[in-house]
Amino acid sequence: MRYVAIFAVITFFSSVTPAQNAFTYEEQKLVKSFQKRTTDYANTRVKIERRLPKLPKAATIEQIAAHKSTLQAAIQKARANERPGKIFTPEAAAMIRRMIRREFTDTWDGSEIRASVLEAETQGAVVRINTPYPDSAELVEMSPTLLLSLPQLPKGLRYRFIGRSLVLMDRDNALIIDYMTNALP
Repeated sequence: MRYVAIFAVITFFSSVTPAQNAFTYEEQKLVKSFQKRTTDYANTRVKIERRLPKLPKAATIEQIAAHKSTLQAAIQKARANERPGKIFTPEAAAMIRRMIRREFTDTWDGSEIRASVLEAETQGAVVRINTPYPDSAELVEMSPTLLLSLPQLPKGLRYRFIGRSLVLMDRDNALIIDYMTNALP
């Protein structure tokens, strides 16, 4: 009887559906290298921020805005020679396009997500590295199921759509870190 119970438990746990972002063997190498590049950026950003004067605990809105613009300028200066594709390498971009396409064809709400992305008010948002995302442009939220299927990002980075392009954006200072065109099917 005890063996039957153990067998039932093993069968139950082995039949559980794998995580949504369970990558194929080929994708795992690309995901790891992509995540290393995003982590490298996040670490560089932390080093840059540590060199800046610290914000007081009771910082005013003006002090926070000044700190944000100083951080933006320092990151832009450090990454002045960056070109598209450093993080979204051609191989990583192709893999992510496949993941997005798979998510859009496998879900019933793929067409709704696509429509909301393309209808978003993103005029004035220039898709270029080191360019701040304008405050006046709408931030298109990513579908939770799509986020679960993409490689995880470090805490301070976010995926965002601007038109059909997928951008990698620094959350705290709204800088576009890298982008890939034609990401949306």
